[in-house]
Amino acid sequence: MTRIIGGTFKSRQIRAPKNLPIRPTTDFAKEGLFNILDQQINYAQISVLDVFAGSGNIAYEFFSRGTQNITCVDQSFRCTRFIKKTFQTIFNHQHPLVVCSEAEKFLQKTPNYYDLIFADPPYNYSNYSLLIKRALIKLNTQGILVLEHSKEHDFSMTDRFIKHKKYGHVHFSFFNQS
Repeated sequence: MTRIIGGTFKSRQIRAPKNLPIRPTTDFAKEGLFNILDQQINYAQISVLDVFAGSGNIAYEFFSRGTQNITCVDQSFRCTRFIKKTFQTIFNHQHPLVVCSEAEKFLQKTPNYYDLIFADPPYNYSNYSLLIKRALIKLNTQGILVLEHSKEHDFSMTDRFIKHKKYGHVHFSFFNQS
């Protein structure tokens, strides 16, 4: 079960089917992440891309805080169908753009640019360099890339790396466009 931790829909619980191939970001990690983002962005004025969206956990947090321009991408049809259904039934809202695609392919083909890209690939993911490269190209001038990853990865020597934060077993690395 996922819980929205902030905004209009704070405390709303979302029950994803057990058969979804997901690993939702923990409440503790989300709280830390959004405490950082609260200081840097105006949620109502940004465009967000959530790649490896899974259950839509992060997209719901942005929506709850007022972000309307959200795109969710996941290669699992079951995940994308669940995100669409959740936005329609639980939030009584037309869902954001939800695309069933591999993240790297979507980033390569989309003509759009984003103010914030959140990427949460599986912890056994091996193509981080390509993901980061393609995501950075799709950021607006002052855009931010947030990459969730395991402790086995250190991106501090990667171009455009800003900082690293750890919340329990969850690690976030931040990158910027400039």
